[in-house]
Amino acid sequence: MSGRAPFIKPVLEYNEHGWGPCEELSVDVPYQPFCKSDRVGKISDWTAPPTERKFANKYVSSFGNSNQYAYFHEDDESTFHLVDTSGFKGFRPFQRGRFRGNTRNNPRTRGRTGRGGAVTGIGGNQPGVGVNERTKYGKGRDNRRQMGRRFGRNAPTRMRESSVVVRSDWVSIEEIDFPRLLKLSLPNVKEGQDVVTCGSLEYYDKTYDRINVKNERPLLKTDRIIHTLTTTDDPVIRRLSKTIGNIFATDEILATIMCCTRSNYSWDVVFDKVGNKIFLDKRDNAQFDLLTVNETALEPPLDEEGSINSPHSLAMEATLINHNFCQQVLRGGDQKKYQFEEPYTLEESGVDLVSIGYRYKQWDLGNNIILIARCKHNGVLQGPNGEVQFLSIRALNEWDSKASNSLEWRQKLDTQHGAVLASELRNNACKLARWTVESVLSGSDQLKLGYVSRVSTRDHLRHVILRTQQFKPQEFSTQINLSMDNAWGILRCLIDIVMKQPDGKYLLMKDPNKPMVRLYDVPENAFESSDEDDLSDDKLFLLSN
Repeated sequence: MSGRAPFIKPVLEYNEHGWGPCEELSVDVPYQPFCKSDRVGKISDWTAPPTERKFANKYVSSFGNSNQYAYFHEDDESTFHLVDTSGFKGFRPFQRGRFRGNTRNNPRTRGRTGRGGAVTGIGGNQPGVGVNERTKYGKGRDNRRQMGRRFGRNAPTRMRESSVVVRSDWVSIEEIDFPRLLKLSLPNVKEGQDVVTCGSLEYYDKTYDRINVKNERPLLKTDRIIHTLTTTDDPVIRRLSKTIGNIFATDEILATIMCCTRSNYSWDVVFDKVGNKIFLDKRDNAQFDLLTVNETALEPPLDEEGSINSPHSLAMEATLINHNFCQQVLRGGDQKKYQFEEPYTLEESGVDLVSIGYRYKQWDLGNNIILIARCKHNGVLQGPNGEVQFLSIRALNEWDSKASNSLEWRQKLDTQHGAVLASELRNNACKLARWTVESVLSGSDQLKLGYVSRVSTRDHLRHVILRTQQFKPQEFSTQINLSMDNAWGILRCLIDIVMKQPDGKYLLMKDPNKPMVRLYDVPENAFESSDEDDLSDDKLFLLSN
């Protein structure tokens, strides 16, 4: 026994008055009371989602929350840098019925499976129900569809070019994105009042309402001249600017600004501020009057040089189609015409002009802002009660249904014309919205839409008329979810921004690759040559007087 270590019995302290140590601890360690029935959770669970609130009170102490062991960071938090921003990718949790889709080896459906693994019992090949889509078309169809979606999703974004090159001496004033513009609203704008009406209109030929795919008509070319005078070159606007109004524009410019949130391609509008007056104008030799084709489609036309299906070639084709269609559906020649109060100035020169009538209307936008705009009609129609109805005539064109990934008009237009219109609303949302706004501003009673298609997909010079359709502009704007209150709000917002600037020239441009518009302060001779400087000075002198 002498060679072994002695056994010393430990001293056990027993607390007769409660639970815990008998004496106070000399170590400076905080003590937090707890109950024996409390649940003890994990030390740290890194796999649990931070937003889990299902069992938030599972590990709460019976004595309430205590801060004895809470961690406080006393240093400046600006020194903290987050290195990894990727979330935790944990294992997929167990899901009930996760492998239920495998019916081939499932004993519950082993006796009810048919060829290819299709269930032939309840929910399978029932009377009147076709076979499974995967069995009907095969696996190759689904694989091709998935491959197309995968490569389409990973395809590089197309970079578009701006409508005008931004120079280094231009000063950026404002950048407004589309979500901000969509929140604007200017309600209770009253109907515009006619100030001056000019021109003459021809009557619509009702035989074109009976055209269908089986009874198509070729689209004829017209030699009549259409004049596209801009705001500052219009003689009537020059005359009215001396007496009434402080904002002057045309319906095409107003519609472009009001529907800017639906546009994808780049465009630009010039603001000339002279004193307390603003003239909304377009640049000389600009492509502002060209109509876009499939601008809002998922796959817009590719910009291939020399191709008849490039965006510029399609825009030229669509513009010529509209010009020819608007005149072909009218009864020309020596037929009776509807005359407005004044003849248009260019009609006295003896040039054969297109049938068009102008209304110079006035709107009160509040805050002493009076808008004078030139609006137009394309024709008139004799109503059922003998009244005269004014028309806005436009044409949609089909170029290649396979390349544009849309419905083929010759197969669907007579039986499913609603589906064809829905496809056009999806692919040409901005163009149809602009046409609707122009019809509402001019006060047209009807909006006539024509469906014009190529004779051959490889021939962009010959076309046929397949169908015509009519709408009331106010009802059609509701169908396409076009809010005129928002349209007026966008226009009023931009006018207020320019009104706060000093006199000069400003350019509003749609960004070619981002959903926003930019406002620049540009020099007076930014878009004019040296030979036109004297002419521009005379123009501003006339406008200021």
